[in-house]
Amino acid sequence: MNAYFKEIESLMKKVIHEEQQSVERVAAEMTKRLSIGGIVQLFGSGHSHLIAEESFFRAGGLVPVSPIIVESLMIHNGAFQASINEKDPEFIQTFAGQLDFRPEDVIIIISTSGRNVVPIDVAHIAKESGAYVVSLQSLCYNASEQPSKHHSGNRLEDVAETVLNTHVTLGDGLLVSEGMPYAPASGIIGSMLLHAVFSRVIGMMIESGIDPPIFKSANLDGSSAHNEQMIATYGKRIKF
Repeated sequence: MNAYFKEIESLMKKVIHEEQQSVERVAAEMTKRLSIGGIVQLFGSGHSHLIAEESFFRAGGLVPVSPIIVESLMIHNGAFQASINEKDPEFIQTFAGQLDFRPEDVIIIISTSGRNVVPIDVAHIAKESGAYVVSLQSLCYNASEQPSKHHSGNRLEDVAETVLNTHVTLGDGLLVSEGMPYAPASGIIGSMLLHAVFSRVIGMMIESGIDPPIFKSANLDGSSAHNEQMIATYGKRIKF
């Protein structure tokens, strides 16, 4: 078997085995909050932002899911600078005013290391709003070896109410050659965990007799009217 296939399969099995309870906990809280008008907001910088966007406007996915867009933290606008910005203790001031967190919301903060300044800043703001704060991170990065860069000393897991642990190893490489890790896993595992949560939310809604808000594929005939209705329902808070 291809070495990457073998290692990613092994990591997937570990995550599936060890994260069942966390997925169930997040899904239950998310179902409760969506049922009272909340939305799910996802924040990540760099490649973590790609995981946030993967869940947005997704065929077969939940409608009330919104990525937080901060272009100067995204790789298309200068990847190296985005990495610098994520560690800047003043950077949160450039976009804090655009954040709209409400007590009925679920905020998912995506950061593999869980140690950089801006994701922790966003988590603090979300928690102060009364929203339910979830982190998507790897606890292989721990406080003793990878201390926080935030002035509070908090790492992301210290702020989040529930952690979805990707179990990705230090350096985000499944394979190693002469001490150099390569073949990243965080994107695949992170997306898998989020889709596991969202699919469980849909299942819980169905079990409770609630019609779940799901986007249909825009490439299927007859989907437009359904999707337009979904957008009309949630468009006041989410920019589709």
